[in-house]
Amino acid sequence: MPLISVKDLSKVYPVAIKEPGLAGTLLHFVRRKYSLVEAVQGVSFTIEPGEVVGFLGPNGAGKTTTLKMLTGLIHPSKGKVEVAGYIPFRRERAFLQKTTLVMGQKQQLIWDLPALDSLKINAAVYGVPEAEAQRRIGELAEMLTLQDKLNQPVRKLSLGERMKAELLAALLHRPEVLFMDEPTLGLDVNAQVAVREFLREYNRLYGATILLTSHYMADITALCQRVLLIYEGHLIYDGDLDGLLERFAPYREVKVELAQARPAAELSGYGELGEVEGQSVRFLVRREDLTRTVARILAELDVVDLAVADPPVEEVIGRVFRAGAVA
Repeated sequence: MPLISVKDLSKVYPVAIKEPGLAGTLLHFVRRKYSLVEAVQGVSFTIEPGEVVGFLGPNGAGKTTTLKMLTGLIHPSKGKVEVAGYIPFRRERAFLQKTTLVMGQKQQLIWDLPALDSLKINAAVYGVPEAEAQRRIGELAEMLTLQDKLNQPVRKLSLGERMKAELLAALLHRPEVLFMDEPTLGLDVNAQVAVREFLREYNRLYGATILLTSHYMADITALCQRVLLIYEGHLIYDGDLDGLLERFAPYREVKVELAQARPAAELSGYGELGEVEGQSVRFLVRREDLTRTVARILAELDVVDLAVADPPVEEVIGRVFRAGAVA
């Protein structure tokens, strides 16, 4: 049975419209007009226990709105949602025990207190016995390399350390379902890698189901085999990441190192010309033309080195979003 089941999920927001000027302001108070914004429209998918699924889309596509409906923070306008056998917006205690939401731009730890104090409060709220809470804190702190940081005030921690402490707080009650909204937002490269490795290990150890949104494609490629793509409120792709590349990247990336730099005008005709940086040139070549084009490049250009690969996944997804469809 799926752990998360979403069927025909929609969310419509009424947004007040105000005309410019003083007259518009007065009318806004007396007779307010609204337009309807369809943030999410007819989204359906299921997620099995233990899956790690990437949820991708441009800003304003409906990712965070969907996550808020899945966690019960907002009520859907239409459709059905079940998470771990519960209706999220009812906010039953058993449902809250099984789920957690981590938002990279929000914090739950008390700013001026040591992180350990906030963790003890969280343990009490979720009814975790003191001895068990200490054991879990020690285990998670070791996984996150936070052992010597928990007695420091939260405001004294670096951004990466605060994010790790937020993860610890969110996972202290051992939830089955993790909703992660930009968990590596603003972190440096080392902190991003640490968070990814922790989530991968947590999923392996506890079989947690994770739905992850991120603008960092490295998060998705490191953690997720399956991705959901949402665009303007519509789900436009649900499948594995490799399938996305195979289906929606009808070209290969050819990187060439030349013996000497050439002007861009002399490099046309070998496919779509990408970046040209000195002697390094990047082409995008249609798959059916690859063999013929590579042979031409080797015959007609003074090539020192050549490599063929799939284009970066972020570029493929960017093209899908710009097209607004995947069909």
